[in-house]
Amino acid sequence: MATAMASGRTVWALAGAGFRRFATYRQATVAGAFTNSVFGFMRCYILLSVTGVAGQAGGYDRAQLATFVWAGQGLLAVVSYWAALDLGERVRSGEVMADLLRPVDLMVSYLATDVGRAGYATLTRFVVPMVVGMLTFDFYLPAHPPAYLAFALSVLLAVLICSVCRYLVGLTAFWLLDVRGVTMMWVFASGAGSGLFFPLPFLPDWLVTALWVLTPFPALLQAPLDILVERGGPGHAVVLLAGQAAWLAVVVAVARLVQRRALRRLVIQGG
Repeated sequence: MATAMASGRTVWALAGAGFRRFATYRQATVAGAFTNSVFGFMRCYILLSVTGVAGQAGGYDRAQLATFVWAGQGLLAVVSYWAALDLGERVRSGEVMADLLRPVDLMVSYLATDVGRAGYATLTRFVVPMVVGMLTFDFYLPAHPPAYLAFALSVLLAVLICSVCRYLVGLTAFWLLDVRGVTMMWVFASGAGSGLFFPLPFLPDWLVTALWVLTPFPALLQAPLDILVERGGPGHAVVLLAGQAAWLAVVVAVARLVQRRALRRLVIQGG
C-alpha cells in the first residue's frame, strides 16, 4: 500500500511538473490560441458551405458542424499530435541512461508529464477557441448531462492514446537515431485519419470502417467530438468509449513490447 501511494505521488508530481513547464510558455499559448481561432473561422465556413440547402452533411447539422470544428480546434493542443517528446534526442545523445536509472518507469514518466501538459492546454488552448466559436456561431450543446462526463473521459483516453503513440515514435530512435522522418509520417497519418481536416463520415463507408477498426487514429479526435455533438446518441457514445479503451490497451501493450526490445538492444550495444 505504501509503495502504491508513493508511486501515485510520484506520477502526480510528474504531471504537475508537466503542467508548470508548459505554463511558462505564455506567449506561445496566446499565439497558439489565436492561430487556432483564425483557422476555426476558415474551417467552419468551409464545412458549413458543404451543408448547402439541406442544412446537413455527413449526418451533422449546421450547429453540430460548428461545434465539431471549434471543439476540434481546441482539442488540437490538448491531444497534440506533434507535441515533442525529447525521447529521440535523449536516446541519440545517450542521456536516456540517466532516465533508466530513475525509480519511475520510462513510459510512465513520459505519459504523466504529457498528461500535465494536456491539463494546461485544456484550461487555455481549449477554452479560448470554444468561447470564440460560441460567441460567433450557433453551437450544439449536449442535451444530456452525462454526455459532458463522457466527453471528458473520451478526451482523457484520446490524450493517453496519442501520448503512447508518440512514445512509440520516440522509441524508434533506438534503431534509427533520427526520428524526424517517422514523426512526419505519424503527424500526417494521424491528422488525416482522425477527423482533423474534416469529419470522417464525409469519407466512403468502407474507408471509415477501416480507419476505426485498423487504426487508433479516429480515437484521437473523431471519437470525443462525436460524443460531444451526440452523434448516434448515448449508445453510440458507449461504443466509442469502449473502442478508445480497447485501443489504449493495444497501444500500451505494443509500447511495452517495443520498450523491452529497445532496452535489450541498448544493453547488447554496451549501453
